[in-house]
Amino acid sequence: MDSALFSAFSLRGLGFENRIVVAPMCQYSAVDGTVADWHLMHLGHLALSGPGLLMIEATGVSPEGRITPNCTGLYSDENEVAFGKITRFCRELSGAAIGIQLSHSGRKGSTRAPWLDGGELAEAEGRWVPEAPSAIPYLPSWASPRELDGAGLRRVRSDFVRSAERAARIGLDLVELHAAHGYLLHSFLSPITNRRNDEYGGSLEKRMRFPLEVFSAVRAAFPADRPVTVRLSATDWADGGWDVEQSKAFCRELKSLGCDMVHVTSGGLVQEQKIRVGPGYQTEFSAAIRRAADIPTLAVGQITQPAQAETIVRTGQADMVALARGILWEPRWVWKAALELGAEVALPPPYARCNPALAAKPFVKRS
Repeated sequence: MDSALFSAFSLRGLGFENRIVVAPMCQYSAVDGTVADWHLMHLGHLALSGPGLLMIEATGVSPEGRITPNCTGLYSDENEVAFGKITRFCRELSGAAIGIQLSHSGRKGSTRAPWLDGGELAEAEGRWVPEAPSAIPYLPSWASPRELDGAGLRRVRSDFVRSAERAARIGLDLVELHAAHGYLLHSFLSPITNRRNDEYGGSLEKRMRFPLEVFSAVRAAFPADRPVTVRLSATDWADGGWDVEQSKAFCRELKSLGCDMVHVTSGGLVQEQKIRVGPGYQTEFSAAIRRAADIPTLAVGQITQPAQAETIVRTGQADMVALARGILWEPRWVWKAALELGAEVALPPPYARCNPALAAKPFVKRS
């Protein structure tokens, strides 16, 4: 039986060798938004493993759009040059498509890395004032974020566009907008964090307006033959918050504006969320959105076993599957999955003899 997980797939003019995605994973290892040797190693060895799509982590569209001072950015010429170097390096190693997740941290910004407690930065650590749809802090003990006014909304929208233009110049294949996990675009969607009484708050239509405006602007700025996708928290897992039915409506609007795929995750908006966690616990949301909005979806969340990933794709719960922690722990997961599912993957010549059960195919470099 041919593997569904290792079948080809395409979005717009972009083809994928298989349905496996390396999810965007924050490394908190950049300097002034600029990537260096850590990311060269991190992204290079994950590209080597042969996914269909390699996603670069949540990348701030402005300095204040980063989560921490050590998060990646794509807002300066220096950022752009450094990402260009890493992109070229990954293309030498792999035929994987390469995408980037563009983000604004919103009220969850100006914090320390998780291993440094994840708390608010002090003034001496370079604290900045986070921005949000409403002046509601992420934690009661934190300072209130600045509520974005009209000029601020226009500035943020322009920041997303400029970062997308930089991504296009670098030659990245895909751009994903981060509208999940409580960051800025997600916080506009949820009634828990959006208490505005203007045209950007209140009804579902108004709460969706700014994220849809940002998407439309980025879609217009990024080359027409390359996909633009959105990462979405399907539910806040909290009473009175964003939920699956609202997500379906949002995704229908996204599709009408040219969105190519929705990366379906959940939660992250509030600490009091009540998540029911388990293997593949978010795939039901992916399947529901895929049916309701008639749009391709990318499933993520405790997908760890090849047979599990195969079933998700084969049964139509999602068009692609993403791995995060699982592939950090086991970077050659794709090779293992190919062996288990009887598929072939392209191995780099120096490694081709490591497992005789995996047939080596020549690399096809992307132009």
